[in-house]
Amino acid sequence: MIPPSELIINADGSVFHLHLRPEHLADRIVLCGDPERVSRIADYFDSRECDIQNREFHTITGVYKGKRISVVSHGIGCDNMDIVVTELDALANLDFEKRTAKPDFRQLTMVRVGTSGSLQAFTPVGSFVAAEKSIGFDGVIYFYRDNQKVRDLPLEKQFLKDTFWKIMEIRPYVVSADKNLMKQICKSDIIRGITIAANGFYGPQGRTLRLPLTDEKLNRKIEKFRHENLQITNYEMESSALAGLATLMGHRAMTVCTIIAGRVDNRMNTNYKDSMNLLIKKVLNRI
Repeated sequence: MIPPSELIINADGSVFHLHLRPEHLADRIVLCGDPERVSRIADYFDSRECDIQNREFHTITGVYKGKRISVVSHGIGCDNMDIVVTELDALANLDFEKRTAKPDFRQLTMVRVGTSGSLQAFTPVGSFVAAEKSIGFDGVIYFYRDNQKVRDLPLEKQFLKDTFWKIMEIRPYVVSADKNLMKQICKSDIIRGITIAANGFYGPQGRTLRLPLTDEKLNRKIEKFRHENLQITNYEMESSALAGLATLMGHRAMTVCTIIAGRVDNRMNTNYKDSMNLLIKKVLNRI
């Protein structure tokens, strides 16, 4: 039995942070950072079953063109993604009354739609980029046993070597999105690349306001990095924990972002609603 301090269940039978009960969760899940974006995505639904929010975690489950889908917000950062993926898996695969794993595994399909900053000229503002591989600066995956089984160790080694990695307190790791899900979601209108999931928005992504950076040349080295037919295309803050944890648990997951910042040409689009809506429609139709 899993003790109450580990599997925390609220008085209404819901899981601790998400406030969802097992019957609230669909097998298909669209993830997003902004709680308000959940309502925008659910506006496309033909019907709704539930609308539940606790802190930054907002969930609406409904039906879109005959498909039962849950939309869940995760807030910002890989630490939040650890909470969300773990609790979604618990809802699907743990018996809340017996506090044990269910005998039959239930696989979830999770697609995160987000915003991102581009690191290449061929991923301009307004384009859509999917993380075929994610380089995590966060370290979340290292707390779970057998993490090396889902990591791309050769790419990790090459990245450390080619960037002359200076931040010794952090060791980046590399994980891949689910290959079949990538084929399902990514058509010719979505660029595939390597995404860096940073553990912060400013310094960890090479932005400097008042504090100097440990490695001021890191972004330039990242822009030049090549691995087989892939380049590092963009920065965001959640894809590595999502892909890594989902793969360890046996689920399918990936991240696709609309580019709103051009880190090479210093462009920024704060009015990206239309671009995000177009991406949302693509994912809902393909998931």
